[in-house]
Amino acid sequence: MPVTRDIVATYRGPGKVMRRLLDLGPREDRALAFVMGACILIFVSQWPVLSRQAHLLEQDLNQLLGASLMAWVFVAPLILYLLALATHRLARAVGGQGTGYGARLALFWSLLASSPLILLNGLVGGFIGPGPALQLVGAVWFGVFMWFWIRCLMVAERRVPA
Repeated sequence: MPVTRDIVATYRGPGKVMRRLLDLGPREDRALAFVMGACILIFVSQWPVLSRQAHLLEQDLNQLLGASLMAWVFVAPLILYLLALATHRLARAVGGQGTGYGARLALFWSLLASSPLILLNGLVGGFIGPGPALQLVGAVWFGVFMWFWIRCLMVAERRVPA
């Protein structure tokens, strides 16, 4: 199934999509593509915010974009790999039976699947700026991301059926 259809399906049932992704077999290239895609989309979501910041504070937009690119495309994937490892070890400590690949896939897929809300958050931050609207969209994104991640991690660790 195309990634866009899987993203839409995740909003209806993250466990089912996670089970289907796990049934495709362990493919580290797929997990890497998910995390890189998510990080690139997060980088793109920052463009309106950085453009607003550059205009209001009279800063150079290229420097801000370069720093954001470095952070999201080169550093964030490494941190996300470490976070997935930590959550896998925590799950194992409480009786999880999954693999490290499953924990990585759960985190990376949850981040990618919640990317439409990240893009919306960037638009709100760029066009409206700080305030209740940005906080609301950010809270909705965080809640949806956590719901996806916890549900996918539970399926990956085989604690509950899809």
